Amino acid sequence: MATIELRDVTKDFGGVQVIHGANLSVQDNEFVVFVGPSGCGKSTLLRLLSGLEELSSGEIYIDGERIDHLPPARRGLAMVFQSYALYPHMNVFQNMSYALKVAKKSKQEIEEKVHAAAEILQLTELLDRKPKALSGGQRQRVAIGRAIVRDPSVFLFDEPLSNLDAKLRVQMRLELTNLHKQLQSTMIYVTHDQVEAMTMADKIVVMRAGNIEQVGPPLELFNKPANKFVAGFIGSPAMNFFHGQVVGVDNATYEVKLENGAQFTFTAQNSNLAEGDEVDLGVRPEDLQPGTGGHGTMAGTATAVERLGAQTYVYLRSPIEESMIIHHAGDLDVQSGEQIDVSFDLKSCHLFGPDEQRIEFEG
Repeated sequence: MATIELRDVTKDFGGVQVIHGANLSVQDNEFVVFVGPSGCGKSTLLRLLSGLEELSSGEIYIDGERIDHLPPARRGLAMVFQSYALYPHMNVFQNMSYALKVAKKSKQEIEEKVHAAAEILQLTELLDRKPKALSGGQRQRVAIGRAIVRDPSVFLFDEPLSNLDAKLRVQMRLELTNLHKQLQSTMIYVTHDQVEAMTMADKIVVMRAGNIEQVGPPLELFNKPANKFVAGFIGSPAMNFFHGQVVGVDNATYEVKLENGAQFTFTAQNSNLAEGDEVDLGVRPEDLQPGTGGHGTMAGTATAVERLGAQTYVYLRSPIEESMIIHHAGDLDVQSGEQIDVSFDLKSCHLFGPDEQRIEFEG
């Protein structure tokens, strides 16, 4: 339905810059998710796109037309907020049709659009109910339906599932994904939950402190994070990091010793690492295995064990106070307080240099 382009977008609040020259392209029919920790600027960027905040500088285009000077009502966008913001004295039909009535649409057009949206969202049987008679998930669907009837060029979602319980969030994730397929529309979705981002997005935009750190498909960000921040943010549980130092260099071959005593060798053709440089080894919890069969071995004491049936999480602390998490499929015979060895396969690890950027290497 629409392509979007942000060019060098910035935003200042009281002299403090909160968005630092954002550049982003969104293709027609893409489901793009802005993700990052609280305060990173993702909601602000969405509000700049919608027109609820004014740019400090930069340009925004939709389908090649510059729109950052237009008021929100003329941008062809529809926004769904974290708060449902339904009118309590109106029933579902009235809530969904209100914007169309304000726009002076015909009664027939209003009836057709509301009923079409209600059918998509499975709200047909609830059109006569007031919001107080609806569940949280139903109210959120009404808020989405209110956006659908406007036929927007782009849907904007600002953490719409954060008020729902865990089970309902999973259900609504699936419903929103299916809705995107049905409507064949461009959608931009803001969340702090990286699981939502991984399961829903065609493309993820990872933000930190007003900067876009990396943009790409979910598995690309998972398998090839651009830097240590992205690596630590994408994935649940979070990646384990082990600090170390380059202790030997021979052409493109590097010897690294971690603070916990583990030592390994790798080859990197385009690395500027030098002896004495500090590095971080990133290992995902599922890539740490009990035992000593890998490229590197570490020891730790189990501080907690979470048994979930199909999987087990073991939280360890090493003698140098370094923490790590193991994600093991099935049950694992480990008790809290027990000391165990764990190992890693270098081919499944990530290495980050002194500037925290990812280093391409061979184990």
